[in-house]
Amino acid sequence: MKRVLACGIMLLVAALLTAAATAGNKSKHSSAVDEHRRAVHAVERLTFGPRPGEADAVSALGVDRWIDLQLHPEKIDDSNLQARLTQYRTLRMSPREIAYNFPPNPLLKAAMEGKVPIPNDPYRNAIYRAGMARLNNKVEDQQAAGRPATNPDAKPILASASQTQSASPGTATVNDNQDRSESRELIDSLVNLAPDARMRRILSLSPSEQSELTKGIQHGRKPGLLVGLTPEQRETVVALSRPQGLVNYEAQSGKLIRAIYSDRQLEEVLTDFWFNHFNVYLNKGADRYLVTAYERDVIRPHIFGKFQDLLMATAQSPAMLFYLDNWQSEGPNSPAATGKVPQKQNVHWARGPFRPHPGMYPPPKQQQPNAARQRQRSGLNENYARELMELHTLGVDGGYTQKDVTEVAKVFTGWTLQDPREGGGFVFRERLHEPGTKVVLGYKIKESGEKEGLQVLHILAHHPSTAHFISLKLAQRFVSDNPPPELVNQIAKTFLKSDGDLREVMRTLLGSQQFWAPETYRAKVKTPFEFVVSAVRATDSDVTETFPLLQKLNAMGMPIYGMQPPTGYSTNAETWVNSAALLDRMNFALALVNNKIPGTHFDSAKLLGQTQPGTTAAAAPLATQTTLERILLEGEVSAQTHSTIAQQVRADYEGKPPAVPASATSNNTVVLLIGSPEFQRR
Repeated sequence: MKRVLACGIMLLVAALLTAAATAGNKSKHSSAVDEHRRAVHAVERLTFGPRPGEADAVSALGVDRWIDLQLHPEKIDDSNLQARLTQYRTLRMSPREIAYNFPPNPLLKAAMEGKVPIPNDPYRNAIYRAGMARLNNKVEDQQAAGRPATNPDAKPILASASQTQSASPGTATVNDNQDRSESRELIDSLVNLAPDARMRRILSLSPSEQSELTKGIQHGRKPGLLVGLTPEQRETVVALSRPQGLVNYEAQSGKLIRAIYSDRQLEEVLTDFWFNHFNVYLNKGADRYLVTAYERDVIRPHIFGKFQDLLMATAQSPAMLFYLDNWQSEGPNSPAATGKVPQKQNVHWARGPFRPHPGMYPPPKQQQPNAARQRQRSGLNENYARELMELHTLGVDGGYTQKDVTEVAKVFTGWTLQDPREGGGFVFRERLHEPGTKVVLGYKIKESGEKEGLQVLHILAHHPSTAHFISLKLAQRFVSDNPPPELVNQIAKTFLKSDGDLREVMRTLLGSQQFWAPETYRAKVKTPFEFVVSAVRATDSDVTETFPLLQKLNAMGMPIYGMQPPTGYSTNAETWVNSAALLDRMNFALALVNNKIPGTHFDSAKLLGQTQPGTTAAAAPLATQTTLERILLEGEVSAQTHSTIAQQVRADYEGKPPAVPASATSNNTVVLLIGSPEFQRR
């Protein structure tokens, strides 16, 4: 079976390479699309892939009515999704709350030095003490190896077992340096306990044991450790060893679950588009704690609003300020650089709904930066200014010069952060701001502190080059890799006329002849993220654990929030179409359909809606293939794809016992259909 299936895989990979190379050519239907085909096209472009029967439902509702609902997501009940997201508590936390509950190393070091109080409740207390033990052990390991400690002033905080036990009542006396077999025995003993007893036992371990608890555990064993625990308990167990990893995992899981299960699909697609447009990288320092709020509070609320508001929100976002280093930018003639005292101190604090509990943090320090802090700054930083014009607004050919980049960088000096590694927010500091008049794109920007940045953002948001660049990127995402210039101009006209109203911009795009043109149908190749999500949705698979799917995306070269350059991920076919990448996709399909991805369950009988268990493989394979082609591809399969799969179906089941149920014969057909050129495109 494997040999025959491998032959089928190679045939389909070859077909897909050929099909992708000609993507965008006219489809076999030259006439205007009918209503059902419009529904298929709308669902494939405006969602992360149709669920079984979804195109029929959209056709019955009316395509235009469905699109209008998707443009107003607040009218769509998404309670089923919200129920799935409740297990990821960090998705509802502010950056400061996340840092407080799952402390990064700077906060742990402050706790070690007595500058920050250690929480009293047992879960947070355990996370802090395990983290401090981890840092303490790291220092000791470095000293034992004859290497200087990363922090030369760090002192052990767990000087003796008696200190450890006094800090954590009921601590077990197991040797902290137990060997692997003892560690496995510990895990096995924990797995066999009832959830509440297991959690009590975990809290009774020493901080060093807790810090090592989940390290090196095979993924297949970890669910046993976490099964039955409440969301807070699950988070605590994981955070004992990897608090930052827990935050990353929940952020990525939230995005994946939303893409798979949300009924507000266009909202999810556009949130993904705009995050990618204003890309930040999850694994850059403090952004591990800032990305959750960045997508939730900065991107998502503005995707149907005015572009200027979205641009402003990203400019003042801690995630963006940290990612592109603007928080460290210092004007060369600023009071901070020259030592002069500014005439006024204009400090603007960003305020959110969260307020720290009394004693949670020391009050924000507003004194002048000392000499050491001044030395840490690196002068004028042009990173944000360059990407603001090249990637966020005007485009690389938008008419700006290097002089404009430098001037914009000066404008945004003083746009900085308060304690970014502890989840602090945006603050404008006059002391760092470059004085004097600046000239940007021919406009004189008079000295006015923070207002200079607001003026520049207004200019950029209303510039014709910005209208064209944004319209081009939207057309590339929703129409084709090389959209017609007349379509881009049409969208740009709406952008300028509506003052950058993004809902109206989308209405223009979706109402255009070019969007519905026959040559646009299945002309876009799915990115790895789109492919994985669409495969899960198309097969109606149930996801209870996201980590294995996140690993698959990493292996395919598209980790969520994992694009390091500010360009974001490409959506062009040439980036993702090669034989190795397509084989990876086929291997994913094999694993998905054969339930080899832990935490994701596929049920072929459920997909087929089969109610006749007596149907046999001898009679059903080709009929099943036709049924699956309708379910997974709306019945629109090329003769070459149909023939290739039919050939493999016959060869695979030749000579099989006649009593084999039809449902058992369908898995390989599903794999080949998911790997087909038709499924790879949208």
